[in-house]
Amino acid sequence: MPHYLHRRAFVAIGGTLTALGVSLLLAAPASAQTGQPIRIGYSMALTGGLAPNGKSALLAQQIWAEDVNAKGGLLGRPVRLLYYDDQTNPATVPGIYTKLIDVDKVELIIGGYGTNMLAPAMPVVMQKNKVFIGLLGLAVNSEFNYPRFFSMNASGPDPKPSFTKGFLDMAMTQDPKPRTVAIVAADAEFAVNSSDGALENAKKHNLNVVYNRRYPPNTTDFAPIVRAIAATNPDLVVVCSYPPDSVGIVRAVNEIGFKPKMIGGSMVGLQNTAIKAQLGPLLNGWTNYDLWLPVPKMNFAGVADLMAKYQARAGAEGVDSQGYYMVPPAYAQMQVLQQAVEATKGLDDGKLADYIRGATFKTVFGDIKFDAKGEWAESRMLQVQFQNVKGNDPAQFKDMSTQIVVTPTEYESGKLIYPYEKAK
Repeated sequence: MPHYLHRRAFVAIGGTLTALGVSLLLAAPASAQTGQPIRIGYSMALTGGLAPNGKSALLAQQIWAEDVNAKGGLLGRPVRLLYYDDQTNPATVPGIYTKLIDVDKVELIIGGYGTNMLAPAMPVVMQKNKVFIGLLGLAVNSEFNYPRFFSMNASGPDPKPSFTKGFLDMAMTQDPKPRTVAIVAADAEFAVNSSDGALENAKKHNLNVVYNRRYPPNTTDFAPIVRAIAATNPDLVVVCSYPPDSVGIVRAVNEIGFKPKMIGGSMVGLQNTAIKAQLGPLLNGWTNYDLWLPVPKMNFAGVADLMAKYQARAGAEGVDSQGYYMVPPAYAQMQVLQQAVEATKGLDDGKLADYIRGATFKTVFGDIKFDAKGEWAESRMLQVQFQNVKGNDPAQFKDMSTQIVVTPTEYESGKLIYPYEKAK
């Protein structure tokens, strides 16, 4: 088991000094490796609203580094991870990547977690011509068109509609068909992109959009917003939110007794075990996107072993006890970089980008191939409905009896309960 060296660093961002946590993963076993470590730098949300998912991803990345180092490293050199806490604050991100590249002189970089953290890194990354594999993120490259960007999000070549496409497609197969939809979103990068996609999907289905508004990201009282939505009496409600908002909206919907025919769609946070346990039965009937769950059809090579390693350490590390949402994509993010380095036998960003763009990668997150914009060549976004949740025991979310993959068909593990109130 490798040891960890922790220190504190102060980075000047926007004229102020901000304390950022740094961890260096030391190589093991040293006897199997020679030369200086290959340092991989990035930002990660370890505090703030995205921290529960960020910490889960970080442990997966550390497990990857341990696995690689135990087999002799990359190119015969040990791997070292160098990361800074971006505090779920987009303003910290440009300074972090500038420091990593110009001061720390890392050989490789990867993207941190979340659209709102990836987008502000792009100008720095582009100026330095670095390969940039983002951990999730929605349509980050749609405006930049940077040829060395790649996304680990399963959203596919048309990313903005992908988070809600399955939700609305499934809703339109119900009898009677819904006619109206409300769309509510946080006024922040991810949620805005996703709500734009939801509006596009709604128009394709000729749904009447009776509500389409955004709320400030620092909103804490969602009752007035939910009442305003309920007043329009929509059949469907699409919510595009980040973790604190997702919790607030679920609670407000239940407290007010609002019962649309289907609700959910694009809510970050409801994939996290602690949040699921906190909300408990309030989740019943909600249908929301996800990326990976341990259903038989998603038992990709190596993923069961990875999840066992992660879950054995989750308690001591203080992270999501199950890790279904973040662990496979975070580990696969590193596998893509690893396979590109091994195939090109070097660290040249241009050669790495060319290889990543053309190859198919075998990962714990399934087979991955990228398109010209760095998105997945094919979408694999899941929609999952919560059913039969009882009490607040997190153990009930370990098996799949409470989380039913309802679309796409090739990964389906059960049937949608419709309308929503029948699952309450």
